[in-house]
Amino acid sequence: MTMQVVQWADIFTRSRYCNTVAASLNYCTKEKGLEIYAYAIMSNHMHIMARAKESNLSDVVRDFKRHTSKQILKSIQEEPESRREWLLRIFKEAAAGHKRNQQYQVWTHENHAEEVYSPKFTLQKLNYIHNNPVAAAMVDHARDYRYSSARDYAGEKGLVDVVVLNLHPMMT
Repeated sequence: MTMQVVQWADIFTRSRYCNTVAASLNYCTKEKGLEIYAYAIMSNHMHIMARAKESNLSDVVRDFKRHTSKQILKSIQEEPESRREWLLRIFKEAAAGHKRNQQYQVWTHENHAEEVYSPKFTLQKLNYIHNNPVAAAMVDHARDYRYSSARDYAGEKGLVDVVVLNLHPMMT
């Protein structure tokens, strides 16, 4: 699944917003039965391969987006942020375009989801997610990107609790 920020605003260039997302993902694994197999938080979107063990995945994603939106907006408004006015304007304009929003909208309403149906396709998606920061020239090696599960697949502990799939060969 790919979730993007409205107008592709590059909010996740700040570690505090990435940390908000990571903490919320961990909460969802512990409290909402989310099982995460892979993720990468990019500058303006995130990729995640996951399933909900006990509930509807759509409900978990909706709650995740709602919570992270509130936390990110609170941080923008209360902590130092050089792009505060610009970000709030973008989020306000996005909210104005949808009647189900309140004052601001951080995430788009769409979740570009694909069902993972075979080991080969799963491996392809894992490699795509993990190599996204490499393709964006953020790091030279996928395992070096802090906000990705590639570290977990390289035998290190990442920021988010993930279930490592055994689908060799892995590209890290």
